[in-house]
Amino acid sequence: MGWDWYMQVLKKYAVFSGRARRKEYWFFILWYVIISIGLAIIDSVAGLHIGKAGVLQTLYALALLIPSLAVAVRRLHDTGRTGWWLLIGLIPLIGAIVLLVFMFTDSQPGENEYGSSPKAA
Repeated sequence: MGWDWYMQVLKKYAVFSGRARRKEYWFFILWYVIISIGLAIIDSVAGLHIGKAGVLQTLYALALLIPSLAVAVRRLHDTGRTGWWLLIGLIPLIGAIVLLVFMFTDSQPGENEYGSSPKAA
């Protein structure tokens, strides 16, 4: 369930334009976390560590850095905000809370400056 949304984000690997529904964003995050936990377990069992970082988990995080940023920017676009709002996450605690609220906010209905609503499609 939701695997299609994960794959859709990967197909739009570096697409920062347009809009992303809450469903697309949160299913991507869900599968990202599930796969990351699985890789952490494999790293632990196989002893694949450099310092405290698991090799497979680190490679996975690096490989998905761009699509993670892209889907977050598209999600912000869906709420009518510019992608530069991601930088608020650099403010400890408050920034993360603000971004979390933005990511849970419903889409702007109809068309906005970033395109038409993906819910309408």
